[in-house]
Amino acid sequence: MLENLTIVLFHPKFPENVGSAARACANMGCPNLIVVQPRNWDLGRASALATPKGVDILSSMRVVDDLPTALAGFEFVYGTTARTGGWRKGLWTPAKAGSTIAGQMGQGSSVAVVFGPEDRGLTNEETEICGKLLTIPTSPEASSLNLAQAVLVVLYECFKNVMEHPGEEPAQPAPTNLATHEEMELLFGNLKDTLAAIDYLKDENTDYWMLPVRRFLQRAPFRRSEFNMIMGVCRQVKWIADKAGRTTDGDAS
Repeated sequence: MLENLTIVLFHPKFPENVGSAARACANMGCPNLIVVQPRNWDLGRASALATPKGVDILSSMRVVDDLPTALAGFEFVYGTTARTGGWRKGLWTPAKAGSTIAGQMGQGSSVAVVFGPEDRGLTNEETEICGKLLTIPTSPEASSLNLAQAVLVVLYECFKNVMEHPGEEPAQPAPTNLATHEEMELLFGNLKDTLAAIDYLKDENTDYWMLPVRRFLQRAPFRRSEFNMIMGVCRQVKWIADKAGRTTDGDAS
Protein backbone atom coordinates (compact mmCIF):
# COMPACT_ATOMS: atom_id res chain seq x y z
CA MET A 1 0.00 0.00 0.00
CA LEU A 2 2.78 2.44 0.96
CA GLU A 3 5.58 0.80 -1.01
CA ASN A 4 7.12 4.16 -2.03
CA LEU A 5 7.27 5.42 1.56
CA THR A 6 10.13 4.82 4.00
CA ILE A 7 10.23 5.49 7.74
CA VAL A 8 13.64 6.69 8.95
CA LEU A 9 14.41 6.45 12.68
CA PHE A 10 17.38 8.61 13.57
CA HIS A 11 19.48 7.51 16.56
CA PRO A 12 16.63 5.74 18.41
CA LYS A 13 17.36 4.99 22.06
CA PHE A 14 15.16 1.99 22.82
CA PRO A 15 15.02 -1.23 20.72
CA GLU A 16 11.43 -1.73 21.86
CA ASN A 17 10.42 1.50 20.11
CA VAL A 18 12.05 0.33 16.90
CA GLY A 19 10.09 -2.92 17.15
CA SER A 20 6.84 -1.07 17.80
CA ALA A 21 7.56 1.23 14.86
CA ALA A 22 8.08 -1.85 12.67
CA ARG A 23 4.68 -3.11 13.82
CA ALA A 24 3.12 0.25 12.89
CA CYS A 25 4.73 -0.02 9.45
CA ALA A 26 3.23 -3.50 9.02
CA ASN A 27 -0.21 -2.27 10.14
CA MET A 28 -0.22 0.50 7.55
CA GLY A 29 1.36 -1.40 4.65
CA CYS A 30 4.74 0.38 4.71
CA PRO A 31 7.47 -2.23 4.20
CA ASN A 32 10.45 0.11 4.35
CA LEU A 33 12.34 0.99 7.53
CA ILE A 34 15.77 2.61 7.90
CA VAL A 35 17.48 3.03 11.27
CA VAL A 36 20.39 5.46 11.69
CA GLN A 37 22.87 4.74 14.49
CA PRO A 38 20.54 2.85 16.83
CA ARG A 39 21.59 2.91 20.49
CA ASN A 40 21.50 -0.13 22.79
CA TRP A 41 20.44 -2.23 19.82
CA ASP A 42 18.99 -5.63 20.70
CA LEU A 43 17.09 -7.52 18.02
CA GLY A 44 15.38 -9.74 20.57
CA ARG A 45 13.97 -6.79 22.51
CA ALA A 46 12.84 -5.15 19.27
CA SER A 47 11.25 -8.33 17.92
CA ALA A 48 9.20 -8.84 21.06
CA LEU A 49 7.25 -5.63 20.29
CA ALA A 50 7.13 -6.06 16.52
CA THR A 51 4.67 -9.01 16.22
CA PRO A 52 5.29 -11.58 13.44
CA LYS A 53 4.47 -9.15 10.62
CA GLY A 54 6.70 -6.47 12.10
CA VAL A 55 9.53 -8.96 12.50
CA ASP A 56 9.61 -9.34 8.72
CA ILE A 57 10.18 -5.59 8.43
CA LEU A 58 12.88 -5.69 11.12
CA SER A 59 14.70 -8.42 9.23
CA SER A 60 14.77 -6.36 6.02
CA MET A 61 15.40 -2.90 7.54
CA ARG A 62 18.56 -1.00 6.65
CA VAL A 63 20.95 0.21 9.34
CA VAL A 64 23.18 3.11 8.27
CA ASP A 65 25.77 5.35 9.92
CA ASP A 66 24.47 8.84 9.16
CA LEU A 67 21.41 10.76 8.04
CA PRO A 68 22.70 11.91 4.62
CA THR A 69 23.35 8.28 3.70
CA ALA A 70 19.86 7.30 4.82
CA LEU A 71 18.21 10.02 2.72
CA ALA A 72 20.44 9.97 -0.36
CA GLY A 73 18.11 8.30 -2.85
CA PHE A 74 14.79 9.91 -1.96
CA GLU A 75 13.03 12.62 -3.93
CA PHE A 76 11.01 14.01 -1.00
CA VAL A 77 12.01 14.11 2.67
CA TYR A 78 9.81 15.12 5.62
CA GLY A 79 11.08 15.69 9.14
CA THR A 80 9.04 15.51 12.34
CA THR A 81 9.30 17.83 15.31
CA ALA A 82 7.48 18.54 18.58
CA ARG A 83 9.19 21.91 18.95
CA THR A 84 8.04 24.99 17.10
CA GLY A 85 9.32 28.51 16.45
CA GLY A 86 12.80 29.72 15.52
CA TRP A 87 14.12 27.68 12.63
CA ARG A 88 11.02 25.47 12.67
CA LYS A 89 8.49 27.45 10.65
CA GLY A 90 5.77 26.51 8.22
CA LEU A 91 4.99 23.26 10.04
CA TRP A 92 2.50 20.86 8.46
CA THR A 93 0.00 18.64 10.24
CA PRO A 94 0.08 14.89 9.54
CA ALA A 95 -3.22 15.29 7.66
CA LYS A 96 -1.76 17.85 5.26
CA ALA A 97 1.48 15.90 4.88
CA GLY A 98 -0.42 12.65 4.34
CA SER A 99 -2.41 14.13 1.47
CA THR A 100 0.71 15.54 -0.20
CA ILE A 101 2.76 12.40 0.35
CA ALA A 102 -0.03 10.27 -1.14
CA GLY A 103 0.01 12.47 -4.24
CA GLN A 104 3.79 12.24 -4.54
CA MET A 105 3.71 8.47 -4.20
CA GLY A 106 0.90 8.43 -6.73
CA GLN A 107 3.32 9.98 -9.22
CA GLY A 108 5.88 7.28 -8.45
CA SER A 109 8.18 9.39 -6.27
CA SER A 110 10.05 7.95 -3.30
CA VAL A 111 9.33 9.63 0.05
CA ALA A 112 11.05 9.43 3.44
CA VAL A 113 9.72 10.59 6.82
CA VAL A 114 12.37 11.15 9.50
CA PHE A 115 11.76 10.73 13.24
CA GLY A 116 14.33 11.91 15.76
CA PRO A 117 15.59 10.24 18.95
CA GLU A 118 13.18 9.84 21.86
CA ASP A 119 15.17 11.98 24.30
CA ARG A 120 15.77 15.10 22.20
CA GLY A 121 14.17 14.91 18.76
CA LEU A 122 15.84 16.28 15.66
CA THR A 123 18.26 19.20 16.03
CA ASN A 124 18.05 22.37 13.94
CA GLU A 125 20.83 21.06 11.70
CA GLU A 126 19.00 17.77 11.18
CA THR A 127 15.64 19.39 10.44
CA GLU A 128 17.38 21.77 8.02
CA ILE A 129 18.02 19.01 5.50
CA CYS A 130 14.36 17.95 5.46
CA GLY A 131 12.27 19.51 2.73
CA LYS A 132 9.18 19.90 4.92
CA LEU A 133 8.56 19.68 8.66
CA LEU A 134 5.46 18.29 10.27
CA THR A 135 4.25 18.22 13.86
CA ILE A 136 1.48 16.23 15.54
CA PRO A 137 -0.89 18.51 17.45
CA THR A 138 -1.25 17.45 21.09
CA SER A 139 -2.47 18.80 24.39
CA PRO A 140 0.01 21.41 25.71
CA GLU A 141 0.07 19.57 29.04
CA ALA A 142 1.40 16.39 27.40
CA SER A 143 3.07 17.22 24.10
CA SER A 144 5.53 14.31 24.00
CA LEU A 145 4.50 11.22 22.06
CA ASN A 146 6.07 7.80 22.11
CA LEU A 147 8.18 7.28 18.98
CA ALA A 148 6.07 4.40 17.66
CA GLN A 149 2.86 6.33 18.35
CA ALA A 150 4.16 9.22 16.25
CA VAL A 151 5.11 6.84 13.44
CA LEU A 152 1.64 5.29 13.50
CA VAL A 153 -0.15 8.66 13.37
CA VAL A 154 1.83 9.81 10.32
CA LEU A 155 1.52 6.47 8.54
CA TYR A 156 -2.22 6.38 9.17
CA GLU A 157 -2.72 9.74 7.46
CA CYS A 158 -0.72 8.54 4.46
CA PHE A 159 -2.61 5.22 4.39
CA LYS A 160 -5.99 6.95 4.67
CA ASN A 161 -5.23 9.26 1.74
CA VAL A 162 -4.03 6.41 -0.44
CA MET A 163 -7.17 4.42 0.42
CA GLU A 164 -9.36 7.38 -0.55
CA HIS A 165 -7.75 7.43 -4.01
CA PRO A 166 -7.24 3.77 -4.92
CA GLY A 167 -5.34 2.86 -8.02
CA GLU A 168 -3.36 6.11 -8.19
CA GLU A 169 -0.08 4.70 -6.91
CA PRO A 170 1.87 3.23 -9.85
CA ALA A 171 4.45 0.49 -9.55
CA GLN A 172 6.85 2.11 -11.99
CA PRO A 173 9.23 4.99 -11.11
CA ALA A 174 8.15 8.58 -11.66
CA PRO A 175 8.62 9.76 -15.25
CA THR A 176 9.48 13.31 -14.18
CA ASN A 177 13.19 12.58 -13.50
CA LEU A 178 13.29 14.55 -10.27
CA ALA A 179 16.51 15.49 -8.51
CA THR A 180 17.18 13.32 -5.47
CA HIS A 181 17.63 14.54 -1.91
CA GLU A 182 21.38 13.94 -2.22
CA GLU A 183 21.54 16.10 -5.35
CA MET A 184 19.51 18.87 -3.71
CA GLU A 185 21.89 18.89 -0.74
CA LEU A 186 24.77 19.23 -3.20
CA LEU A 187 22.92 22.12 -4.82
CA PHE A 188 22.31 23.89 -1.49
CA GLY A 189 25.98 23.54 -0.57
CA ASN A 190 27.08 24.87 -3.94
CA LEU A 191 24.62 27.76 -3.74
CA LYS A 192 25.82 28.59 -0.22
CA ASP A 193 29.43 28.77 -1.45
CA THR A 194 28.33 30.91 -4.39
CA LEU A 195 26.44 33.40 -2.21
CA ALA A 196 29.44 33.59 0.12
CA ALA A 197 31.73 34.28 -2.84
CA ILE A 198 29.70 37.38 -3.77
CA ASP A 199 29.38 38.49 -0.09
CA TYR A 200 25.63 37.93 0.03
CA LEU A 201 25.73 35.78 3.16
CA LYS A 202 26.61 37.04 6.63
CA ASP A 203 29.88 35.79 8.04
CA GLU A 204 28.21 34.28 11.11
CA ASN A 205 25.50 31.63 11.20
CA THR A 206 25.37 31.16 7.44
CA ASP A 207 23.12 28.13 7.79
CA TYR A 208 20.42 30.32 9.35
CA TRP A 209 20.69 32.88 6.54
CA MET A 210 20.41 30.04 4.02
CA LEU A 211 17.10 28.83 5.48
CA PRO A 212 14.87 31.18 3.40
CA VAL A 213 16.79 30.15 0.29
CA ARG A 214 16.31 26.48 1.14
CA ARG A 215 12.61 26.89 1.82
CA PHE A 216 12.13 28.84 -1.41
CA LEU A 217 13.80 26.17 -3.52
CA GLN A 218 11.94 23.38 -1.71
CA ARG A 219 8.50 24.73 -2.56
CA ALA A 220 8.39 22.76 -5.79
CA PRO A 221 10.20 19.59 -6.88
CA PHE A 222 13.29 20.09 -9.02
CA ARG A 223 13.78 18.18 -12.22
CA ARG A 224 17.31 17.05 -12.90
CA SER A 225 17.58 19.43 -15.87
CA GLU A 226 16.76 22.35 -13.53
CA PHE A 227 19.29 21.05 -11.01
CA ASN A 228 21.96 20.98 -13.73
CA MET A 229 21.03 24.48 -14.88
CA ILE A 230 21.39 26.06 -11.43
CA MET A 231 24.60 24.15 -10.73
CA GLY A 232 25.95 25.61 -13.97
CA VAL A 233 24.91 29.13 -12.96
CA CYS A 234 26.69 28.68 -9.62
CA ARG A 235 29.88 27.56 -11.34
CA GLN A 236 29.81 30.58 -13.64
CA VAL A 237 29.11 33.06 -10.82
CA LYS A 238 31.95 31.61 -8.70
CA TRP A 239 34.29 31.80 -11.69
CA ILE A 240 33.42 35.48 -12.24
CA ALA A 241 33.77 36.23 -8.50
CA ASP A 242 37.14 34.53 -8.42
CA LYS A 243 38.29 36.38 -11.54
CA ALA A 244 37.13 39.71 -10.06
CA GLY A 245 39.05 38.96 -6.88
CA ARG A 246 42.24 38.24 -8.80
CA THR A 247 41.80 41.41 -10.85
CA THR A 248 41.32 43.52 -7.72
CA ASP A 249 44.36 41.99 -6.10
CA GLY A 250 46.38 42.68 -9.21
CA ASP A 251 45.28 46.35 -9.32
CA ALA A 252 46.11 46.80 -5.68
CA SER A 253 49.63 45.53 -6.17
